[in-house]
Amino acid sequence: MDDAITDPAELRRLVGLPLGTSSPDGENGGFPLLVPRTLLGRIRPGDPKDPVLLQVLPQTVEAIDQPGFTKDPLAEAGAAQSPGLLRKYQDRLLIVASRACAVHCRFCFRRHFPYADSPRTLEEWAAILGEIAAAESVREVILSGGDPLTLDDGFLAWLAGRLAEIPHLTRLRIHTRLPIIVPQRVTDELLTWLRATRLTPFVVVHVNHPAEIDEAVGEALTRLVEAGIPVLSQSVLLRGVNDRVEVLAALFERLADLRVMPYYLHQLDRVAGAAHFEVPEHEGINLVRQLRARLPGYAVPRYVRQPPSGPNKLVLA
Repeated sequence: MDDAITDPAELRRLVGLPLGTSSPDGENGGFPLLVPRTLLGRIRPGDPKDPVLLQVLPQTVEAIDQPGFTKDPLAEAGAAQSPGLLRKYQDRLLIVASRACAVHCRFCFRRHFPYADSPRTLEEWAAILGEIAAAESVREVILSGGDPLTLDDGFLAWLAGRLAEIPHLTRLRIHTRLPIIVPQRVTDELLTWLRATRLTPFVVVHVNHPAEIDEAVGEALTRLVEAGIPVLSQSVLLRGVNDRVEVLAALFERLADLRVMPYYLHQLDRVAGAAHFEVPEHEGINLVRQLRARLPGYAVPRYVRQPPSGPNKLVLA
């Protein structure tokens, strides 16, 4: 990650594209490029429509205001119980545990999130842990971000230990893209603390296209599964990336073969800067119907949309 690509011109040069269509950071809402070099081998050289490249390369269209697309599409500001702690559901709390990611996905619904509010000091973490301990109806804590696996394993083991001391908690869920983007992050230390916690751990990986799952990613996911960690996947339906039944079927079959359960296929959250990725819901519903006709039921995720408010996600298909 220290050696990640941050210059759009460098990325275009490395993948064999001419200069001219990527957007400088100042023209895309201030959301900078960040691409680890581990991703380069999964991008087809010279192809401006490569599905992995499209997810990470800034485009000038990101600067165009589109009706209905906002900086806070899920109204998370209203769900903030305290800085870095979100409560949308009665029995779950979400910690924005890290402000860092392994890659800046151009469709990210938190591309405008105020990460300065995320916990940094031990005092801030102690305050969050105190709030969780006081919320006796909460059964599950979700670590999100950013990406929680950008934090080191020593700290994460400490945090899991402190959460496990809260008697009403039973589950710990980790939402992460790192096993996909930087598969080397699945370390012995990570597996050790995941297996050691009293809480039932779940790892939810974010992957959108079968080209993202190379041999190293497959090995990383297998290590998690063989360590006894339930691994689920979530994907976002993206125009030009995975909006064809053949692509989605290949992705979900590959995940199922790796013993990763396809969990959610998300309708795009309408975040400012990502309108060009939106697929109409009726097209998504039709794609899922086609998937059900060709895949076993366990390989077809639920197609969902997250409303800005409400007790749960809406299942579209």
